[in-house]
Amino acid sequence: MSVELLDTTRFHGFRVRRQIAGKTYQEYFSLKENGKRVRGAARAAVKAKAEDRDEVLAKMQAKAKAEAAKTALFDKNGKVRGILFRMKTEKSGTRTPVFQIGIMSAKAGKIVNTTVSINLHGLKGAWAKAVDFYIDHKKISKRSKIYAQLLKAQPSKAQLDAMKRKRKKK
Repeated sequence: MSVELLDTTRFHGFRVRRQIAGKTYQEYFSLKENGKRVRGAARAAVKAKAEDRDEVLAKMQAKAKAEAAKTALFDKNGKVRGILFRMKTEKSGTRTPVFQIGIMSAKAGKIVNTTVSINLHGLKGAWAKAVDFYIDHKKISKRSKIYAQLLKAQPSKAQLDAMKRKRKKK
């Protein structure tokens, strides 16, 4: 809740303030009438009004956050943010292609990481495992359009072969 009681020489009342999509919404609800401080039922009514407005702003904020989260899944090249396609050097020295996932989890409330081997699961299977881990932690439904878009964003076999060749030259 972002309803705050302000008691200064310039203002006595409640302030409601929230950041929504980069814009600050700030409104004041005065507890003074005819130069005197209001008390009792009148004060409770003003507080209820401020809390109602905060509730409206909270819903707007949640909606804006959800929209921002959906649009932030893909970068400008169409790649999925948080799923990296790279070569990993094993302890033995062998280089294997993997999908490395590192994202802020809505489920766990912290950053989570995992790696899925392409050699072990195949390109399509590894991508499916990576996306399943991703949607589980981002709380995205398998029935949603975004899930289908994530599956379609799979790197191609040609990209995998190019990455393997590039790493061999070094």
